[in-house]
Formats: sequence, structure tokens, C-alpha cells
Amino acid sequence: MPEPGIRIEGLRKRYGVGDTAVDALKDVNMVVAPGEVVGLIGPSGSGKSTLLKCLGAVIVPTAGRMVLGGRTIYDHGWKIPDLRALRRDSIGFVFQAPYLIPFLDVTDNVALLPMLAGRPDAEARARARELLAALDVGHRAKAQPSELSGGEQQRVSIARALVNRPPVILADEPTAPLDSERALAVVRILNQMATQYHTAIIVVTHDEKIIPTFRRTYHIRDGRTEEEAGQGSSL
Repeated sequence: MPEPGIRIEGLRKRYGVGDTAVDALKDVNMVVAPGEVVGLIGPSGSGKSTLLKCLGAVIVPTAGRMVLGGRTIYDHGWKIPDLRALRRDSIGFVFQAPYLIPFLDVTDNVALLPMLAGRPDAEARARARELLAALDVGHRAKAQPSELSGGEQQRVSIARALVNRPPVILADEPTAPLDSERALAVVRILNQMATQYHTAIIVVTHDEKIIPTFRRTYHIRDGRTEEEAGQGSSL
């Protein structure tokens, strides 16, 4: 069996100490295969955001183990010396808001990450244009973010998440500001990109429009995860 794109074992996160301590994550276990898009759902305060921050190496867990793209990144302590490089090169982020840089055109918004990683500008821009074309926004390559529709901006943010070929993408409410048609289009794109680039994707969502599209979901309740079979309806 190939190594999963994401494996989480017994992950815990405690805030505070003593009588004021709060266990945000108590026992989280997840497996996401390369090429798979999995939904993560749960009520507000259940630990979804905390889990994503741990996976994204933004906050440090209290205990447990995390493997991303075949590399153990955390095992009761960080195993990667440069977390900034880990976030840049191995984890793609898609947020509820696109967070595009307003004074850069679409191509340079996508190409910026590989440029920061040291790739030649021409190579980074070529990779950006390739992804923009694959996401059907290649004709907007020279546009400014303010000239794009909401759906186009989210496609550009997906291109940015994929540009360094990360084994993992973490999407936090990526369809929340979109209508039904555009929300389903974003999920369709995430599935296509997962298959094409062999990327493991977790989508945190409250969006009732897209939850039925997942073949598998994890429901997080009181800091613990339960796997649930999804409907996996065609898109």
C-alpha cells in the first residue's frame, strides 16, 4: 500500500495549564490518500480550525503524530527543522477569501511562491500560466485581482496552492462566499486537481451545498474524529 498523503494518529492539542486547560483536540485520527478529497465537518468550536492549524504547522500540537506526503513532520515534537519551508513547499492553502496581492497581476500572484523558493522567474511564471490554463483562467493571466469575479479569484487561489506541487492541500471554507453553481465548480476543480497532481486534499466546510459531493468525510465532535461514508454524488 502506498503511503497516504496525510496520516494523523492520536493528535491532541491542549491550550493552557492546570484548572484552566482546554483540550481542543483530544484524539484525532485521519487518513487521506493521494488523489483524494475528504471533507472535514463539525459544529463551531469542535476543533476544525485547530486541526487545520496543526496540520499547516502554524501551531504546535500537544501530542500525537502527523505524516504529510510520506514524511513524518510531527511525532511528539516537530521533526522538520524549517517549518516555513515546509509550509511553502509541501502544503497548499486555500482560504475562504482568496487573499490575492492586489498590486500583482494574476500570473505573479501564482508565481510568487516558487520565486520565493528560489526558482527562476521565467520558470515560475511558466508554471503559473500552465496552472491558470488548466483552471480555465488562463485568459486572465495579466489581469489584476480586482478585475476578477469571485469564482475566478478562487480559481487563482487554487492555482497558487498547487504551484509548488505540494503533496497536501488544506482548504478552509473555500466555497463559503460563492453561490451554488460556483461552489460546486470549485469542488469539481479540487477533485480534478487532486487526481491530476496526486494531491491529498482536506476541505473544512459548513457548506451544505458541497457536503454531499464527498465520498468520505470526517466529523469532528468534542475534539475527536469519526469517519463517515459520504454520498459522493457526481459533479
